[in-house]
Amino acid sequence: MGLPTDDAVVIQKGKKPGEPEYVITVNCPDKTGLGCDICNTILDFGLYIIKGDGIWCYVILWVVPHASSPMVRWANLKERLLSVCPSCSVSFYLNQTSPPATSSPAYLLTFCSRDRRGLLHDVTQVLCELELTIQRVKVTTTPDGRVLDLFFITDNLELLHTKERQDEMYKQLHAVLGQSFSCELQLAGPQYDNVQCVSSLSPSVAEELFRCELSDNEFHTQALSPDMINLKRASVTIDNSMSPAHTLLQIGCVDHKGFLYDIMRTLKDCNILIAYGRFSPVNKGQRELDLFIRQKDGKKIVDPDKQDVLCSRLKLEMLHPLRVIITNRGPDTELLVANPVELSGKGRPSVFYDVTLAMKTLGICIFSAEIGRHCTSDHVWEVYRFLLEENYRFDMSCMVGRNRIVYKVRRTLMGW
Repeated sequence: MGLPTDDAVVIQKGKKPGEPEYVITVNCPDKTGLGCDICNTILDFGLYIIKGDGIWCYVILWVVPHASSPMVRWANLKERLLSVCPSCSVSFYLNQTSPPATSSPAYLLTFCSRDRRGLLHDVTQVLCELELTIQRVKVTTTPDGRVLDLFFITDNLELLHTKERQDEMYKQLHAVLGQSFSCELQLAGPQYDNVQCVSSLSPSVAEELFRCELSDNEFHTQALSPDMINLKRASVTIDNSMSPAHTLLQIGCVDHKGFLYDIMRTLKDCNILIAYGRFSPVNKGQRELDLFIRQKDGKKIVDPDKQDVLCSRLKLEMLHPLRVIITNRGPDTELLVANPVELSGKGRPSVFYDVTLAMKTLGICIFSAEIGRHCTSDHVWEVYRFLLEENYRFDMSCMVGRNRIVYKVRRTLMGW
């Protein structure tokens, strides 16, 4: 099998002077979930897709960097996009699922420093800019005001075993944090397997975090804000009269960061093949998306039950692609964020980055943090748990103060 050629992915600066727009073109053999893998990569680089067009395996996306995102390394983005393109072999041109990629080795970065506001986000930003993916994390604060952080990371460039790459990481950390810290890097051992699952969630917390519908109750920690009420108005319709070979899927919803990824992830997990799709720039905060789709067997979706299941799942994923609640954990206040994991095992990019950014913006220190996975009957979830320090600006004992935190975190995650 041949590898994708360099011209399979082309990234060009937009033609309008002074605008931060870039045009990404992907032209390669097709596979189930190709759109999802492309959107996952683009989201991981902190880019916002403003419009798109594509037929079969020729995809054009117009993107701009998010204001709060790390610096974009465009050459590295091209390499990452090439890595998700299937072989250019003619025999591989059919809609096939690509074989699972060999997982990168996990490294343990042990980090110790004096605590300060925004420290966790500053470290996270350095790692993200270096394209080091945080797989798991354990953050604790000692009684003497120091933090001990265990970051389990993988290197998207596959170079972390080299001295040059390690020196680059140490140099960037020193540049941001000064000399008042120490860190050590080593290959992760059995301790990595021990942090795959989050600490046990109480039944009441798990029920609230993973519920299928959000509550309208104003005293509920996931009470529907105006933003969430707008999300609940998403429309999903199916039409089989427009094409003899494909089902037309029409989606209208509020725009948010990762909007296209959430739809593509759901379709990939449902083994839906996309023949053609187009969506235009945002119009009054709304997105309109048309997709011509087929089942994995190549047939249209004509079964009413299958249509209802697909539409209901898409509506649910667009309503709350990320779950955010605040609850009590003993005497402490805990922030929990959860997102569905793809069937392939991939989690949603940039969640830890966005949550720590929101906490830094609010001026709230994170006493402890962990990332792990939790299984329910219908999903595997990536769960982020943060114990928050008391803050004079927010009364965390009352629902008003807690909702202010949830509101900021959710809006940061959604790019609003």
